[in-house]
Amino acid sequence: MILTLLCATIGLQAQSKETPNAQQARRLFNETFKMIYGEQGSQLHYKVNIIGIYKTEGTIWTKGKKSKFVDEKYIAWNDDVTYYRLERKKNRIVIYDAHSDERDKYATKFKFNPDNYTYSIKDAKEGYYITLKAKKGVSGIKEARCLLDKKHRYPVSVRIKLGIFHTTIKISDVKIGGISDDLFRFPKDSYKDCEYDDKRG
Repeated sequence: MILTLLCATIGLQAQSKETPNAQQARRLFNETFKMIYGEQGSQLHYKVNIIGIYKTEGTIWTKGKKSKFVDEKYIAWNDDVTYYRLERKKNRIVIYDAHSDERDKYATKFKFNPDNYTYSIKDAKEGYYITLKAKKGVSGIKEARCLLDKKHRYPVSVRIKLGIFHTTIKISDVKIGGISDDLFRFPKDSYKDCEYDDKRG
């Protein structure tokens, strides 16, 4: 789910008929998106707590459409073809097609269309705050506020409103580049003793 949250609030597309402030907000977000999700690859640590629903922290690696994450409950590998998730306590590997919505039961709550939001930017001492507000009738994410640092434009935090809930994703230890494709390949030989549940279509 954490990747969905980050993509939802970072993946923007340019539009016409926007104010200069909104255009600047989109431009900065696009720069950040390219750094984090570009082909050079990236790594970051995250911490999120949606009270009563979801709480975790861990590390994410991304490179284009490939990804890997590690937290206290799961390890997941996505090589852009197949998604493998290790459920640590159950010692079970669940396998999905790489782009299946079924792999994450929370993902559908965070479906995002950039045209459904208005954008603004505020310059503050601690960085640039980019605010996204949902237009009337939009479900899912109602508001998001992302803080980018001024030096590198790296994300520092993302505060999201989903219905009546608010949560803040705290982001740290961002590293850009030097990410090998081998990192996203599932090391089957290391998990021979696991139970396997293949849910591919």
